[in-house]
Formats: sequence, structure tokens, C-alpha cells
Amino acid sequence: MPLFRYTGVDMAGKRLNGTIEAANAYAVADHLHGRHCILLRADEVGKAGSLAALLNADLGLKRGLPQAAVAQFTRELAVMLEAGQDIDRALRFLVETSDSKAARRIMQSLRDQVRSGKSLAASLAEHPESFSKLYISLVRAGEAGGQLAGSLSHLADLLEREARLTATVQSALIYPALLTVASVGTIVLLLVYVVPQFTPIFAQAGADLPVQTQILIGLGDILQNYGLLMLAALLALGFLGYRLLQADKARLAAERTLLKVPVIAALMRATQAARLTRTLGTLLKNGVGLVPALGISQGVLTSLIAGRAVADTLAKVKEGSRLAPALAAHAFFPLQTIHMLQLGEETGRLSEMALRVSDIHDNQIQQTVQRLVALMVPVITIIMGIVVAGIVGSLLVAMLSLNDLAK
Repeated sequence: MPLFRYTGVDMAGKRLNGTIEAANAYAVADHLHGRHCILLRADEVGKAGSLAALLNADLGLKRGLPQAAVAQFTRELAVMLEAGQDIDRALRFLVETSDSKAARRIMQSLRDQVRSGKSLAASLAEHPESFSKLYISLVRAGEAGGQLAGSLSHLADLLEREARLTATVQSALIYPALLTVASVGTIVLLLVYVVPQFTPIFAQAGADLPVQTQILIGLGDILQNYGLLMLAALLALGFLGYRLLQADKARLAAERTLLKVPVIAALMRATQAARLTRTLGTLLKNGVGLVPALGISQGVLTSLIAGRAVADTLAKVKEGSRLAPALAAHAFFPLQTIHMLQLGEETGRLSEMALRVSDIHDNQIQQTVQRLVALMVPVITIIMGIVVAGIVGSLLVAMLSLNDLAK
């Protein structure tokens, strides 16, 4: 059986570290539960060696914690508070057990501020690069209602669900990305190294080469002489395009263009709807009012069109309008989202309906991405095959023409 290194805490708040042979992490949790302890972390020995240490190294840069680290911090803090620990002891425990210097620095700062009399929400607000407005608002609501542990548990669920969705999408895109790089690399290799091997043969024959072969040799020469310059130009254009998209006008134009592409438009609408409803439902469930919840939800949207639609909806809600009709007036979010929110308003279960429709959209996003990937792989393969066949065919035609001259 594999060997696990575990970290736990007993009912008195004492930290426990050790190693144990177990089938999996769940078995480690069961073992500690039998000792009236709570498992916080279990890592299989041998899977988190020097590479993990390198990834967790603090390079001294002013940056926030990654999403996975924030989710882990939130879950562990919620577990500690639910076990009856006070916030100071819980933060001290997290400082002592964290593997990352950056995380320890931020947690120690939080602990120092809490010990000086600040609330946890106010302390978190000092680190906006790590903790979002949504995070801080939920913690503030939990502190005000005396349900901090529950709010942190809901936050951990939210962050972990977002992390799973992001990981699923990224994993699905890895293979098409690698296939694209391999395809481009193969074509460049043929043009730069293979085609030039035939050039002396063609030159010695002194024959007129087919047009496609001349184009092929010309492309090879261009890549040999200006390949690095072209790569630098492409990188510069990419950076320029990225900077250009920081401007609102350019982003709006790009979004309007993408919204005209059927599959991409549906994916954009579903993604923004999932962000909106997940944030809104979580905030409402934790006691935040509709108006401030909409204001916070607007901030998590990555689309300018969606953000402006929510901003206008917020203004109408302040004037007394209902949420669903005001949101439907902009015709950006899917009808399914509008109908579920309207049902939630009519039945007094807005938070529940918002969270439910966010789950629906998450599933739709995963299915859409998987279908796109399933289409991208054969398309890339076919394009690569056609290009390679064209290169080889051009060379063969030229060689056959030389054989004809020899006869």
C-alpha cells in the first residue's frame, strides 16, 4: 500500500503530523477519525518531491495566491472553525502547516491583523490580489450573522467547483494544443530542412520546376532567412493585440464579433450566465441583499457586454423592477437563465434557483468544450495531412519532371 504523509488536528486544537500506509486518502481520514482527529491534508509520499517544492517556492514577487491555494486555505479554515477552534488558533495552525512561503506570509499577516482587533473580512480586504470582493463579502456576511464557518464552507465549495471546471476545460484543450504545435513544427521542419535537400538536385538539372515546387522552395528560403524575425513579429503582434483588447472599445468590438459565431456565442453566454448565477446565488444564500449581490456579481463577469447588462439591471432593481425582466431586456443571457431566475423570484427561492441554473450551465460548458475538442482534433489532423501531402506531392512532381527530361 502507498505511504501517506498526513496533517491533522485533534479536538484540543493540537497539530498532528505523521505517515501511515493506507489504500487512499479516505482511509487516512477514517484512521484519524477513529482517533477523534480531523484530517486536513494527506499527500502520497513520492508524488510531491522536488518539483512540488520548486512550484511552491517563493520568488519574492508581489502576487496573489493561486485559486487552488485559496480554496485549500478556505476549506481548512472552515474545518478548523467547525471543529470549535477560535480564529486566532486556526490561523496560527495554517501558518505552521503551509508549504508555501507566500501563503505563510499572507496568513501571518491575516493573523496579525485579526489579533490587533480587525475583523477577518477587513483583514482579507488588505490582500485584494488573493481574495476577491465576492470572497470578502461572504466572509463579512458570515461574521455579521455569526455563521463564519458555514460561509467559509460555502466559499470552499464555490472555489473548488470553479477550479474543477477550469481544470476540466484546460485538460480538454491540452491535446489539441499539443497536436497543433506538433503539426506546425512538422511543416516548418519539412520546409526548412527537407525541401532544401532537393534544391541542389533541381539546380543541377537546370529544368523549369512546376509552379507549386517553386513556391515551396521559396517558402523554405523565407523561413530559413527570416524565420526568427517572423516569429518575433508574430509575438509582437500578439502582444499588441492583447494590449489593444484592454481598451473597452476594442473589447466590445471583439465580443460583438464573437457573438455572431453560433457555437462561440452560446459558449460565451453560458459562461457569463454561470458566473453571474453562481455568484448571485452564493451571496443571497449567505444573507447578502439583492442589490449589493448584483453589484458584486457584476465584478466577476469577464464580458463587458454582460457587465453592462448587469449594471443596467442593477439600476432598474434599485428603482423597484424585478430581476428577471430587467435582465431579459438586454437579450444577452440565455432564456433558461431568465426563466429559472423568474421562477425563483415568484417562489421566493431565488438563491436556490440561481445555484441550480449555474450547475446546468457548468454542465453545458463542459459538454460544449468536449464537442469542440472532438471536432478540433480530426480537423487539425486532416489539415496537417493535406499540407504534408501537398509538400511531398510537389517534390514528387518535380522529381518526375526531371526523370521525363532524362528520357
